[in-house]
Amino acid sequence: MIQYESIKKALGVDIAVSPEMAESIYRWQRMYRNKPPWISKDVKGLNLPAAISSEFARLVTNEARIEVSGSPRADLINEMLTPFRGNLRKYVEFASATGGICFKPYLTGEKVAVDIVRAGNCYPTEFDSSGTMTGAIFPEFKRKGKKLYTRLEYHSLQGDKYIVINRAFVSRKAIVKTDEIVQLGMEIKLEDVDEWEDISPYEEFRNADCALFSYLKIPLANNVDPDSPLGVAVYSRAEKQIQDADEMYGATLWEYKSKETAIQASNEYFKKSRQGEVLLPKGQERLYYPMGNGIADHTTGKPLFNVYSPDIRDQSFFNGYNRIIQKVEFNCGLAYGTLSDPQSVEKTAEEIKTSKQRSYSTVKDIQNSTEEAIRSLVKAMEVWIDMGGLAPAGKVEVSCDWDDSLIVDKKYELEQLRADLAAGIIGPVEFRMKRYGETEDQAMKALAKIQFPDDVQE
Repeated sequence: MIQYESIKKALGVDIAVSPEMAESIYRWQRMYRNKPPWISKDVKGLNLPAAISSEFARLVTNEARIEVSGSPRADLINEMLTPFRGNLRKYVEFASATGGICFKPYLTGEKVAVDIVRAGNCYPTEFDSSGTMTGAIFPEFKRKGKKLYTRLEYHSLQGDKYIVINRAFVSRKAIVKTDEIVQLGMEIKLEDVDEWEDISPYEEFRNADCALFSYLKIPLANNVDPDSPLGVAVYSRAEKQIQDADEMYGATLWEYKSKETAIQASNEYFKKSRQGEVLLPKGQERLYYPMGNGIADHTTGKPLFNVYSPDIRDQSFFNGYNRIIQKVEFNCGLAYGTLSDPQSVEKTAEEIKTSKQRSYSTVKDIQNSTEEAIRSLVKAMEVWIDMGGLAPAGKVEVSCDWDDSLIVDKKYELEQLRADLAAGIIGPVEFRMKRYGETEDQAMKALAKIQFPDDVQE
């Protein structure tokens, strides 16, 4: 990451991130990479943050269908979003791990591509009254030998005016390994780097109505900095319990290691080399402990021979560990048994339903936030399409079908939907929209094809 003071000095722009949030994002990044601050020789990381983020991403995106339709322009956007859709689960996992992620479309040749900027590499500068990010700085790095080239791309929506500023820097001191701080170094011209020579230092657009980037925010209340519009990691409220789980796991490993069976015996029981050194059976050195010459058993007086094989308290350790994991699940909004041992969850039917509903609510909120970010992304892509003259104006509809069969009773939901249709509470068009995730236009065309097949064919 780049020090905020360096960015402010380079661009004269304040970063809208408090020290508490910056520190938390950095810590969540390390936790996700299984490098939390409490890892030590005796405490091993279980990689729970990555597992939690991955599970949420799986539940959110499983069999998700995202389509853009309505016109040739929409078809072009739909085609250009193919790589994005293929990696959506990964993007949601990154967002879950650090609280958010940015999608930044850009014009390249005859198409619009989408750049993915993870938290820590996106520096928000402005938010509107609703908490929507309207300004941000996106760094890009190039390494050549021992030099690190950095380009800062600043976006700002100011009323109906949109500004994009690009500045380039070079540093010989690329990264300070102790804290992974990137040094900007000396400012250079954009054309000094071949890949950046066609980039304009300053662009200003009029009649702008949206930012040229989209921010996927994890929709949890920010308990790190309640005044910050930024999202928090899905496991932000379970950090202490994750630390407890790692420490309990380390204690369990030590219990096994310290209770390993061992044979303690006087040196008389072992073969010896010509120099009188004890020779242990090859490959079984950990099993035997030579106690020395002339060591006698105090009860029999014979040379000592003792088998050390105490009982292992593994069940107690695992019960304690499982309780901690259940606390992690609760604080993360996951159902019991997602990470913990499901056989140890002794709950009534109502408690199980409540637990699953908690998981469903969390996942549904993230799906809604993801859908909102995708719609904002499509809107930004339309701006670049207009700038590049890639497609004529046309209707653009975004449909997102998340297929929640893993987290909700689809059979019960379908029965309720059919009952509403039969009672006249909803119409056939709305039924198809809810049942198949279609847009209104798609639903109307599908019904017309069913009711009037000959007219449709003509």
